[in-house]
Order: sequence, then C-alpha cells, then structure tokens
Amino acid sequence: MSEKIPFTDFQKLDLRVGTILEVENHPKADKLYVLKVDLGEPIARIIVAGLRTHYTHEALKGKQAIFVANLEPVNLRGVESNGMILAASNEGKSKVFFLKPEKQIEPGSKIH
Repeated sequence: MSEKIPFTDFQKLDLRVGTILEVENHPKADKLYVLKVDLGEPIARIIVAGLRTHYTHEALKGKQAIFVANLEPVNLRGVESNGMILAASNEGKSKVFFLKPEKQIEPGSKIH
C-alpha cells in the first residue's frame, strides 16, 4: 500500500481530458512515443509516453485520455515532455491501458 497523502496534496493535481492529435516514434527510445495533445489550450502540448510497445499510432491518434497537466517539464532522451498520460498496468506491465473518459468531451475538461 502506498503512503497516504493529505487531500490538499491531491488538489494540487491538474487532471484534464486531452485529445491526442499526433503520434510519432521517439527518435532515441524504442518504448516511447512523442504525442501532440490538445488540452484545450491555444497551443497543443508535447507529451512523451511509454506506450509504444502497447499501442500502435492508429490506436492512439484521435483518442481522448486523462493527463496530468501541471507537471514540471522534463527532458526525456532529448524531447521535452509537458505533462503525463495516465495509464493502468498489471504488475508485470504486460498489459497497459491508458485512462479515458467514458464518452467524448471537450479537450481541457477538468477531472474532479
């Protein structure tokens, strides 16, 4: 079991629905994709995700998912990532599924 955190820490997370506009292979990593994501902002974000061994480009492009929108940018093998897609996996990570809304909703919609 994980360490418990105060509710105020959870409230700091900015979880939003995003639409994946483009999917490209990371130029320096076999397990990573570089996603261009619409989070309801004027400019789409670049988010690096470790989904390449689990999903094809076609399975991700145009799909909606849940993203953490307020993470500090991080450089992942030469590409700056500005957020994180949320995914669930089994213990061995042989099954990985990105989290998505039940129905289509506007990009940028907040998760409460």
